[in-house]
Amino acid sequence: MPYELKRVFASLPQMERGVAKVIGGDPKGNNFLYTNGKCVIIRNIEDHSQFVNCIRFSPDGSRFATAGADGQIFLYDGTTGELVGSLGGEKAHKGGIYAVSWSPDSSQLISASGDKTVKLWDVGAATAVTTFNLGSDVTDQQLGCLWQKDHLLSISLSGYINYLDKNNPNRPIRTVKGHSKSIQCVTVHKNEGQAYIYSGSHDGHINILSALANLNDCFSGKGHSNQVSKMVVDDANELVTCSMDDTLRYTSCWLIFVYLCNNGNFDKKKIFTLDNLGYEAEVGSIHPGGTTAAVGGADGKVHLYSIQGNTLKDEGKSLEVKGPITDMAYSSDGAYLAAIDDKKVITVFNVADGYSVKNEFYGHHAKPVTLAWSPDSEHFATGGMDMMVYVWTVSDPDQRLKIPDAHRLHHVSGLAWIDAHTLVTTSHDASIKQWTITY
Repeated sequence: MPYELKRVFASLPQMERGVAKVIGGDPKGNNFLYTNGKCVIIRNIEDHSQFVNCIRFSPDGSRFATAGADGQIFLYDGTTGELVGSLGGEKAHKGGIYAVSWSPDSSQLISASGDKTVKLWDVGAATAVTTFNLGSDVTDQQLGCLWQKDHLLSISLSGYINYLDKNNPNRPIRTVKGHSKSIQCVTVHKNEGQAYIYSGSHDGHINILSALANLNDCFSGKGHSNQVSKMVVDDANELVTCSMDDTLRYTSCWLIFVYLCNNGNFDKKKIFTLDNLGYEAEVGSIHPGGTTAAVGGADGKVHLYSIQGNTLKDEGKSLEVKGPITDMAYSSDGAYLAAIDDKKVITVFNVADGYSVKNEFYGHHAKPVTLAWSPDSEHFATGGMDMMVYVWTVSDPDQRLKIPDAHRLHHVSGLAWIDAHTLVTTSHDASIKQWTITY
């Protein structure tokens, strides 16, 4: 009988005595491709009525389980592919099932469903031993699960990772909270020897993370309603965030106190306003000494302004780079200003020498979009659309560290240093990574 498998929704390789076995299910839910390395068997079955979302072999290889959008879980013989039975009778879950994971001894498995629950199954009895209720909101739908040794984990639509508690199924042992949308910016704040990582995403959410303090949470209260574009911690220990919702917000790093600054009312904050620039401003940076403000433009120039009280004075001085500026920053000691442009060139200027060009750096294959200086002021990192991160040495453009595919799924969107040897990167893949840098 001719057969064409157009798309595979779920597949899994499994080894048996050194021979690879692979099974896959098609979108219709009634066909399986099964191979044991010697022959290929195409089985036409009528068990699932909707998409097959997941297929998993038991660790001992004796069985495999399939889970579908029809809310059913079926068990099959791992050698012959014959149907053994189902879990939970007519339906295992009230909603579609997105994932299953076996226990190490192959006697139990867990399943994650869109009905906002995870169930623990006794495979031999085909009954649910425990039902974990993860909430009532649409973002509490369970899209993934993992049985790792003694740990039971699930992933919510919100992006949160839940450590499930068999003894208290209505309350996870721990919930690791992350972003569900692309991360746009990141910054690091240090307090009493501990580093706190703040990140902002496309949907306006802000998260705080600290490994040493065992802290991982998202900001509550009235927050931004659109993309968080930039963030920094000021001298008053406030997290300052700006957003595409046209607001600037200040959050106390101590009190988690949020207030809105809008319509020109910035609650006595120092604000510089410049009109009729004659160019499109893309990014800005203030010298650590508080004397100069540098503004990078789409015209391929860095425009320098002197800070005089609450005003900015245009000194008529600008610095040329190769193309429209995508990011720039002063070094921690104020000795250098680094700028990156969409021509893939990084230019470092020597401030004390009248902003003369110290060095130019090349390496990115696509437009670099983010830059951050190391606390040692001798190194800086850049990340770009090529998904790569470079760590450069100011005095020698040829001395560089390259992190290829720093984020495989999307480009690097943010960089921040915890210390001279620890770099944090963020990406539109909604993940945060911490790297140890060795020179």
